[in-house]
Amino acid sequence: MKRLAIPLLSFLLLFTFQGNKSFPNSNPDNKNNSVQLALLLDTSNSMDGLIDQAKNQLWKIVNELGRAEKDGRPISLQVALYAYGNDNLSVTSGYIRQVVPLTTDLDKISAELFKLRTNGGSEYCGNVIMDAVNQLQWSDDPEIFKVIFIAGNEPFTQGGVDYRIATREAVKKNIVVNTIYCGDYNEGIQTMWKDGAVLANGEYMNINQDQRIVHIPTPYDDELILLGQLLNDTYIPYGSLGYEYKTRQEEQDKNAEEMAPEVLVERNVTKSSGQYRNDSWDLVDAKKEGKVKIGELKENELPDVMKDMSIEERKAYVDKKTKEREEIQKKINQLNEKRREFIDKKLSENQDNTLDAAMIRMIREQAAKKNYSFR
Repeated sequence: MKRLAIPLLSFLLLFTFQGNKSFPNSNPDNKNNSVQLALLLDTSNSMDGLIDQAKNQLWKIVNELGRAEKDGRPISLQVALYAYGNDNLSVTSGYIRQVVPLTTDLDKISAELFKLRTNGGSEYCGNVIMDAVNQLQWSDDPEIFKVIFIAGNEPFTQGGVDYRIATREAVKKNIVVNTIYCGDYNEGIQTMWKDGAVLANGEYMNINQDQRIVHIPTPYDDELILLGQLLNDTYIPYGSLGYEYKTRQEEQDKNAEEMAPEVLVERNVTKSSGQYRNDSWDLVDAKKEGKVKIGELKENELPDVMKDMSIEERKAYVDKKTKEREEIQKKINQLNEKRREFIDKKLSENQDNTLDAAMIRMIREQAAKKNYSFR
């Protein structure tokens, strides 16, 4: 394997409710305005830099995708994650593991991403593409933007499944496949990474292994971090997994902050967007989505602070936290617009060659063909 440090493969992440909440094709709420994205991540020994960049850039990419709309409605972003090319994975599976199916549970994506470890391996691109095409619950709607990003650094021809057959199956389901070669551009062409993208109506790109991710601090970061802490106080865990998932939320805040303060800022912005939904464990989101009726919840399903309340007091408490969240999210989004303007002025021209910028460009161009627009 070639030793590389990659600029931000992170992205895509792609991002399960109550463990693994996937979304069936028949869900009417997601019809026509979804974006379904799968990231196939090489986890062989040479990909430590790739994993680090994924952790680093997840929230930034999600925030950019969250600016997409279709027919005047914000998109519903569903993300899936696969690991491949790792000796710790089963040889019978082709050294492939579906880490997370298509989901909107971004904390689950983040948590699993931080668990990934690299180790040796054989990278079978055709195999992992075929698995993603056949295993994930892709929408049958031809107008939905469905995309796979696969990243790695070994020949695209390895493995028992011909990449040409795998990409043909993707095309049948209207899935675009973009390929990211972690190495020299021409070498990626010679090892068929570009051919794989062309066959599946996608784009080929390579990653500059020496490109360093630059986080740009802004005058708004400290306040955005404080607002994120206040935002956490508006979540009301309920049900058997409520406290477990609330703890997971806090752990992902910590993981983001340890990468860089700016990564935590991006995460807080995500938590103020429509892409961050937790109706499986948070009463505010659950009530908003019509998943629960406060008056019908049993005492053992409620957090301690609500157990001794009357039904009317419980309803008032949830309404209070809902209002607080909306006000905090509004402040975060307003500050983030100023932050974006500040960063745009600071960015140098060569930043356009980083992975996140390239992937965002590719997604914007490809999604536009299906009438998606970006604010």
